[in-house]
Amino acid sequence: MTQQDSLAGSSSSALSSTVVVCAYTLDRWDDLSAAVDAVLDQSIAASELILVIDHNDELAERARAEFSPRSSSVTVVENRHPRGLSGARNTSLDMATGDIVVFLDDDARPRSTQWLSSILHHYTDRAVYAVGGSAYPVWPHTRPAFLPTAVTGEPGELDWIVGCTYRGQPTTTSAVRNLMGANMSFRREPVAALGGFVSGIGRIGRIPLGCEETELCIRLRQNHPDAEIVFDPSIIVDHTVSADRTRPRYLLTRSYAEGVSKAAISRLIGAEDALSSERAYTAKVLPRAVGRETSAAARGNPVRMWGAVAVVASVGAAGMGYARGRLSRISN
Repeated sequence: MTQQDSLAGSSSSALSSTVVVCAYTLDRWDDLSAAVDAVLDQSIAASELILVIDHNDELAERARAEFSPRSSSVTVVENRHPRGLSGARNTSLDMATGDIVVFLDDDARPRSTQWLSSILHHYTDRAVYAVGGSAYPVWPHTRPAFLPTAVTGEPGELDWIVGCTYRGQPTTTSAVRNLMGANMSFRREPVAALGGFVSGIGRIGRIPLGCEETELCIRLRQNHPDAEIVFDPSIIVDHTVSADRTRPRYLLTRSYAEGVSKAAISRLIGAEDALSSERAYTAKVLPRAVGRETSAAARGNPVRMWGAVAVVASVGAAGMGYARGRLSRISN
């Protein structure tokens, strides 16, 4: 039987699933506990829930004591690869047995008990190799003034900086280039065959690098040109935003790190694929945001100018990071 034959359409209930949560710090313990509870409360039970602890012995010990007794499906393991989110995710891929591997951030929790069943439903189409959903921010207090939004409560243009769905992404179920890491899933066999996530470009602890899921999605499509990567905005997780991510300094460091990461994946898979979505976003979505926020400020709401300034600053920092990443490669 070929791999394509094994992907032939089957009901979502016939597909086994592994849910993976990677954690690295005790600071998120309450969020991690809420994420585990939400997964165990799903209308369709995951075949297994793997918690990967990233080089933190104290956290691993507490997680085993707290979570293993909750369900026989819960397994707590330590990252067997280099420190960082990519290594932790690859540890889960080494162990997972489910047909579908679902990744949930340790500070995110599914909004609905239908979260897992909604993800699995898309895989009844054998052309679908990856499925992701939305992530909505849970602010520590209120939304920062420097993160612009057209409609209160809806995604803003820079919400990707805090790991959430942003304005410019599809608002209906659509094929996309890549998924966001807080709420994504893959067919296990094709991803495992590709070697999983590339280390060195993803987040390591609090260092705000990223793009490892972007690189994997692009590489998946390069190796399987007919594969569909689906974004369904109705599949929602609520994503806790820590206080440090609501400060202007984080906007600059995260944007700069994004540029560095994009330079890295451009080297790995080519700039055309690595930057295709970003070019459209920068050329169309962000200028409209600057115009909207500037106009609102001119009409008597001066605080809105911070949103326009933030967009310009983010683009500038990302550009500097990308240039630094490319120059570093040249100098090496």
